[in-house]
Amino acid sequence: MNTLQKPSPQRLRIGEGVISGNASVFLAVLAMAAVLCFHYPEYLTTPEFRELYTGEMMKTVLMAVIVASFLFATVSYLLSQQKKLPLTGIGIAAMAVVTGGFAVQPRAVEKTIWHVGLDWLLIDLLLLAVIFVPIEMFFPQNKRQSRFHAEWRTDLVYFTVSHLFVQFFGVITQAPAKLLFGWMGLAPFQHWVQQLPFVAGFVLALFVTDLFQYLAHRLFHSHVYLWRFHSVHHSTQAMDWLAGSRTHFVDIFVTRSISFIPLYVCGFSSLTFNAYILFVSIHAVLIHANTRLNFGWVKYLLVTPQYHHWHHCEDPAHYGKNFAIHFPLIDRLFGTYYLPGTAWPEATGVREGAYPKGYWKQLKHPFTKSPFDNDLNMEEPSSR
Repeated sequence: MNTLQKPSPQRLRIGEGVISGNASVFLAVLAMAAVLCFHYPEYLTTPEFRELYTGEMMKTVLMAVIVASFLFATVSYLLSQQKKLPLTGIGIAAMAVVTGGFAVQPRAVEKTIWHVGLDWLLIDLLLLAVIFVPIEMFFPQNKRQSRFHAEWRTDLVYFTVSHLFVQFFGVITQAPAKLLFGWMGLAPFQHWVQQLPFVAGFVLALFVTDLFQYLAHRLFHSHVYLWRFHSVHHSTQAMDWLAGSRTHFVDIFVTRSISFIPLYVCGFSSLTFNAYILFVSIHAVLIHANTRLNFGWVKYLLVTPQYHHWHHCEDPAHYGKNFAIHFPLIDRLFGTYYLPGTAWPEATGVREGAYPKGYWKQLKHPFTKSPFDNDLNMEEPSSR
């Protein structure tokens, strides 16, 4: 029996007050969470990340976010016939002010046994939203795709979980490298790597990690049991800046372990390591984004949205292509390169109905027997 499907949400249009209303609520929630970080920094902030910013800097950002939330709420209230969004934004922003948003004072922080990376989550979410929401709004590849598509909440949960537990993933991904290679006595080689000029060291770090990640990525596509975990990432049918965060924790552990091993083994400097993390954080979001931006000749040197969208292509004829994360050259070396001029795939994701919806269902799905193991975006044996 045929069932009626809900129509896709319409893309937001400027001048109706909906965009500004959502922006107000979004910023107000960030501000409220940031106030909690100031009150409980021992448990809600990451020691390693605190070294990259100052308390005064974050206080200034917090006040700016609160003011911006009120301004967007005012615009939304004037433009929109529905007052729920602006009033919600005003209410949450006011709560942030009442709980100390304009009066918080940075202080020294003692290390604790446990903590979550709420500060990393808030700063990264704010930065990426400021960069990619306007890009997708004004330069969309799929013009019919709504900002609030059917699974945006699921992707936001993935984004939140991976950022809150950044320390956990960092610890468990360092362990394999130290266990397997810590005894090799690579100090002279590591010293040579650390003496490289910054640009050379940075490019080398990108290339070596991409080579390792290519091998892991291809293995996830060619092995039926590993594919169950990686298929979580491919289950999204709405490619956007949040889609890259949809990754099963087993996939995260294996992929980060394998890609981080050369960073730890080669002994890249802290500056190179931090630059790598920053670049990957932005680049991984970019290549999944819903944007038609033309990167010209750069797309032959670096992976771009067009290139990576073909990797997520729904058409089985194009499976087993574009496994590299940063450099298309690696796909050329292994015969898995595919970039047909200026064309884009007609659809992305896995076959409709082949994958459960929702974070918790997708979390447990790989541990169950799936009838769709051989029906998804796995690499064909002939292309191995």
